[in-house]
Amino acid sequence: MLHQTEIRQAQETMEGEGVDVKRLMPIPGFMNYDPFVLWDHFNIVPGSGFPDHPHRGFEAITYLFNGSMQHTDNLGNCSTVLAGEAQRFTAGRGLVHSEMPGQAEHTTGIQLWINLPQRLKTVEPAYQQVNAEAMPQQIFPGGKKRIIVGEGSPLKLLTPVTYQDIELSAKARLSEPVVSGYRGLVYIVDGALELNGHELKMGQAYFGEAEGLLDFKAIQNTRFMLCFGQAHGEPIRQHGSFVD
Repeated sequence: MLHQTEIRQAQETMEGEGVDVKRLMPIPGFMNYDPFVLWDHFNIVPGSGFPDHPHRGFEAITYLFNGSMQHTDNLGNCSTVLAGEAQRFTAGRGLVHSEMPGQAEHTTGIQLWINLPQRLKTVEPAYQQVNAEAMPQQIFPGGKKRIIVGEGSPLKLLTPVTYQDIELSAKARLSEPVVSGYRGLVYIVDGALELNGHELKMGQAYFGEAEGLLDFKAIQNTRFMLCFGQAHGEPIRQHGSFVD
């Protein structure tokens, strides 16, 4: 079940240099959902992207559906993330990086920011890339899921989080347990489904605190993201690319 729930529609906006995003947060009237600070479903065309810019005070995951993204930072990292792969950076006390797509195709995916608790705001910055073959995948009747963060995944965060990419065929069902007390969202990338009796369509997200099972039924072929974590219970102060 999900308690204290609400359904929200992502808003179309622009970010970086010419990047189209569907943004759940931060937007006017809904700045964050502790511990989560930003959720962007991005579509980057060649020639657009995110040139060098600074961050501090949080961790971020970029997960790709299509295309490729080159990451460089002032720690000396330079790597290319491909479809089905993820990168995580811990901004901590400060990091400068860029994320630029490949030049041959659209690059789509999700960028997620997770707040750091005050006691960890000044940790050393760090970077991690997880290749597709290292990410656990489970096949089940009517669908599959990939575990981006959670049991079996090598991607590590400083906040307890469960993050999955799930695909269901039309009329398929899935019951998914979530740790009691975790809070977060289910976001529809493509398609439509019912979650505990509530219908969700593409670009919509269901926010709430989880207890027990989340019951999904796909109305059509559907891809969605499940993202829940442990709240820090602290004020989140975001100033552009900084979270203090």
